[in-house]
Amino acid sequence: MKKIIYLLFAVFLLNSCDVSVDNPNTITTATFWKTETDAQYGINAVYNMFYKPGTYSRWLWFRLDLTSDEGFSQSPWAELKEWTQFQYRNYNFWEGNSWTYRDSYEAIFRANQVLYHVPEIQFANETEKNKILGQAYFLRGLFYYNLAVLWGSENNSLPIVLEPSTPGMQPEGHNGIAVYQQAISDFTEAQKVLPEVWDDANKGRATKGAALAFRAKCHMQLLQWNEAKNDLQWLVEGEGKKYYDLAANYADNFRKDTENNIESVFEIQYSDIHKAPAGDGDFDVDPNLGLNRGQFFAPPGIGWTDGEIRPWLVTEFKKEKNLNEGYDIRLRHTAFYSEQHLDFPNNERIYREVSNDATWNRDNWKGRVFYRKYSSEHFRDFDDYHNPTNVRLVRFADVLLMYAECIAQSGGNLSDAIAHVDRVRARVEMPALAVNHPAVVSSKDAFLKRLQVERVLELATEGQRWADIKRWGLLDNQAGIDELKSRDPDFNNFIIGRHSCLPIPSDEVNNNPNISQNPDY
Repeated sequence: MKKIIYLLFAVFLLNSCDVSVDNPNTITTATFWKTETDAQYGINAVYNMFYKPGTYSRWLWFRLDLTSDEGFSQSPWAELKEWTQFQYRNYNFWEGNSWTYRDSYEAIFRANQVLYHVPEIQFANETEKNKILGQAYFLRGLFYYNLAVLWGSENNSLPIVLEPSTPGMQPEGHNGIAVYQQAISDFTEAQKVLPEVWDDANKGRATKGAALAFRAKCHMQLLQWNEAKNDLQWLVEGEGKKYYDLAANYADNFRKDTENNIESVFEIQYSDIHKAPAGDGDFDVDPNLGLNRGQFFAPPGIGWTDGEIRPWLVTEFKKEKNLNEGYDIRLRHTAFYSEQHLDFPNNERIYREVSNDATWNRDNWKGRVFYRKYSSEHFRDFDDYHNPTNVRLVRFADVLLMYAECIAQSGGNLSDAIAHVDRVRARVEMPALAVNHPAVVSSKDAFLKRLQVERVLELATEGQRWADIKRWGLLDNQAGIDELKSRDPDFNNFIIGRHSCLPIPSDEVNNNPNISQNPDY
């Protein structure tokens, strides 16, 4: 499924006096949604939303990575930079807010079409129909999860739309808790009918394990630890155990030649196959199916450098040595930084640049730390809008760390929770927690606080941090904000009660009286 079939649903109507003429070359709902092939095209159109700039090809990373304490922006594009600093002046800012919001609901609209029309299509095999419906539920749930993480709040309301929308529709608004609950409902339906594994030709499609992992994420954001633990148990110790494990080489999770490996629970299938110029618009015949992130996050002279990593992350990695008295290998694959060529052998290359004193003493490089994961540096000396490297939205390492958190939070055996974290550490030759952090062995609170560090070391810059700090309550009180400020001065602008969610675009609120903005905005 490396290149998803692109499909648009549109009606073109030419009006002249009293005569209406339907364009015979246009697909309509009257002629479509008739066959199994139509159903397959329909679900592929939902997957195609991954490649829109508002979602996973570009702008979503600004919200998931740069808004957290891991990243920030020094972009010359002032408004883009300000939106990583909690300075939200124009709620309709297209690249920072409205585009991602709109594309999320467009994905939901496409999923709703599948869920509405496909049940009426006659299939030779009902199992194949259920697979398509399961994927639609999964994808709708995923985008509702993103909406809840980014815009969800107890004080505002977001639309929940469960049928194909029509012009003039004004859906009811629901708070963030209800949006998570809708995502849980969708993942529940998905995991009932999705296959546990697909054949090679369909790699990248949603599976039962992916649905359970994302349902667990929703439960965790609602602090429903037992429910989340039960979902994760299927992947770690239950029937799904045979499908997942840690990849032997940590770097294989971020390279194009080791995609869809045993650690991947769900990943987006990017491609550099395109006809120039590949477009970003909804109606481009040849859409861009590549990852744009590297073009925006790569170092000066390689990309735009609109996003970069806070230096504290390098410091955190260096607080521990591995079993061979070297630095944590995860640092090498997470960041480009000034001492990288000294800390790891054969680590001088930065795309077409060389890591040395001369490079890092340049005015526009000095003291800065740049993104490395999911870049194209491992196979070429440039990045662009057509990076084919897949992004793993959920890795098994993430599952293990979530499972450990749920065990501890639900009052389970602390030694079991520690064992799952140690499994992740052992893959990169880091000592067991009891060796370097003995306090965690006997204290649930100490363990959970250490787990916050373990998650950032394993998953840094993979889009997990914002949901994490939100779940841990660091955004809800002054002590948490002070902790975040100590790592990221952008949090000096953070206002409790306001900035834990994005503002709903003003146009959406003005056009629908049934939804409401957070009153603190």
